[in-house]
Amino acid sequence: MDTPSDTHNLFFDSVSAYFDRAADLMSFPAGLLDQVKSCNSVYRMKFPVKDDDGNIVVIEAYRVQHSHHRLPCKGGIRFSPHVTQTETVALAALMTYKCALVGVPFGGAKGSVRFDPKTCSPEFRERVTRRYTAELIKKNFIGPQIDVPAPDYGTGEQEMSWIADTYRAMKFNEPDTYACVTGKPLALHGIPGRREATGLGVQLGIGECLAHEDDMTALGLTTGLPGKRVIVQGLGNVGSYSAHFLQKNGALIVGIAELGGGIYDPAGIDLRRAAHHFKENGSFAGCGIGAFFENPRDVLEQPCDILVPAALENQITAENASRIQAKIIAEAANGPVDHEAEEILRDRGILVIPDLYLNAGGVTVSYFEWLRNLSHVGFDRMSTRLSELTKTHLIEAVEHLTGRTLDPAERASVTAGPREVDFVHTALAETMAVAYHSIHDAWKTKDLPDLRTAAYYVAIDRVCRSYQAHGIFP
Repeated sequence: MDTPSDTHNLFFDSVSAYFDRAADLMSFPAGLLDQVKSCNSVYRMKFPVKDDDGNIVVIEAYRVQHSHHRLPCKGGIRFSPHVTQTETVALAALMTYKCALVGVPFGGAKGSVRFDPKTCSPEFRERVTRRYTAELIKKNFIGPQIDVPAPDYGTGEQEMSWIADTYRAMKFNEPDTYACVTGKPLALHGIPGRREATGLGVQLGIGECLAHEDDMTALGLTTGLPGKRVIVQGLGNVGSYSAHFLQKNGALIVGIAELGGGIYDPAGIDLRRAAHHFKENGSFAGCGIGAFFENPRDVLEQPCDILVPAALENQITAENASRIQAKIIAEAANGPVDHEAEEILRDRGILVIPDLYLNAGGVTVSYFEWLRNLSHVGFDRMSTRLSELTKTHLIEAVEHLTGRTLDPAERASVTAGPREVDFVHTALAETMAVAYHSIHDAWKTKDLPDLRTAAYYVAIDRVCRSYQAHGIFP
């Protein structure tokens, strides 16, 4: 059985292989491509934290800044007993390319802390988070203009609150302290729409892919999401919101895989019922929905149109790639398909929508939160009332011309101004649409082998041009 280190080495090798495959097709100087690929900074630290019994526990942690071509750096913080430096470097590299691909002006970064947040008390988790933040501050590895973390596997709004509070306490003279981290709760200057951003971005990205008739015809599919059979792996933040938005837009969820097993029903799954059972019992065993599989990876091999791996890396490898029955694999997680498996999938005619693009919704909305914190004003405050007044005047003019008067409910519906979450969701939809078109255009016009190569091609091109614009390379 592979160890976490073996798995992370494979993940790093996959990211490197994907980069090399795209870079070999480009005409930039070798030195420039080497710089884009290289990791700029790695901060490895160990620090003591008291456990609940008063004993000292030494915690190992990392913060990796892969690229300084744009500042601040941006990337989530992962809490897990299995994190390694190699995994963190690979994830930071992905963030560099991801930000470039969707036009977010950040360099890539990633953080990780080696402990299990599920088996410790909230008090211990808080002490670890605050001490980790203090270590980052000491080495200038966090700040609104330096490096801005966000949630990742094992972390969420609570941890981001502790980070923001610790930073604010130690940097009390700075005016933009809340912009040091994103993914915060609304009560602490977060932004509406951040919580569901990655999952919504997954649905939007899949929708963009499904809109191309020629590509769908080649796969034996119709365009559009309605009626598509979907299997989702993972019911964390990304997986649960992905499943929710896919189902809301007409997809049929036929399988769900999680730790401890999974379920499959070709007639469709009641998502709320399944999620409630899993939350209450920690397993799908005994839920009475479809067929139960003790090995969650067996669910990934069941018939479907779209497979959405939304858990961890290296879930589809050379060992199981030949048994995947999906026509599209939509990478909601980072690195769920390794480079050996992708060769097999491509040969079998399975289309992979790459993580580099598909899960960029989180960092996109994090960018909006960062801008909001720097400007100290919500996106709706300056425009919502004006929009309502403009619509009201227009409706009054139409009523005067037609002689028809809207009832109060109709008027309220038609004249309502956009809320901040509306700005966030529409801007995210525009970002995902523009990014997919750039990938698809590169795929077709440059005769690239697949969407992933096209995504790396576009991202590397943009980072290289940024370095050239600085005058560092010819």
